[in-house]
Amino acid sequence: MFSPREYNSSIAMDEALNFQDIKKTYQSKHGPVVALTGISFAIQPGEFFGLLGPNGAGKSTLINILAGSVEKSSGSASVLGLDLDKDPAGLKYLIGVVPQEVAFDPFFTIERTLRFQFGYYNQKVDEAHLDYVLTRLSLKDKKDMKPRMLSGGMKRRLMIAKALIHKPKILILDEPTAGVDVELRHQLYDLVRELNAAGTTIILTSHYLEEVELLCERVAIINKGELVALDHKDKLKDQFKMNKLEDVFLELTKAETPT
Repeated sequence: MFSPREYNSSIAMDEALNFQDIKKTYQSKHGPVVALTGISFAIQPGEFFGLLGPNGAGKSTLINILAGSVEKSSGSASVLGLDLDKDPAGLKYLIGVVPQEVAFDPFFTIERTLRFQFGYYNQKVDEAHLDYVLTRLSLKDKKDMKPRMLSGGMKRRLMIAKALIHKPKILILDEPTAGVDVELRHQLYDLVRELNAAGTTIILTSHYLEEVELLCERVAIINKGELVALDHKDKLKDQFKMNKLEDVFLELTKAETPT
């Protein structure tokens, strides 16, 4: 079987991600809406990084800019040394994104869905890796089922499987445990820890601040399109003389307690 230790054996020494003055303004019928005011920060290879912010802060916009589904207004971004503007196609091979929305083609089985995913990344089917992903996400005994037959938690697993199938060097998890039970949540924690230990850079956004505190090292907090904090979670707690990252988050965003 595919060994997770082989998962990312050669990560470049470039910064995993680098954002320089990223701005995004949407046009609406009521006029321009500023989503990002000029975000700059870097993430190092192998980090388990938390990206936090209240609803509407700009987190998903930043992720979607990387994923290529949103066009930035200005600024620059790079992934392991590849420039987003110069090589957008190359970037997609380096990144796996697990979006908040659960969406599948209802006509294909789980296994067929994942086999098509290899083709999407112009890769031959790696049978060993396919078996690893199905097994590690407890989908192997359901591989002949169609996604509409799955529970909400199993659909979430399939979303993660799709993001992992091309062996990305950077995995972006956008609210990956929303709506899943506690048991599944902890199984997913074990999986992402394993991937991170094998070298995968992981970026996590979550409204469950306790899971960010449990899993992540450095965190960035965005509020109203601005970067308001960036540091190791323990240094942020020391700076604000608080015991929990959630309290720091609430102080910086003046938001209601996340649910």
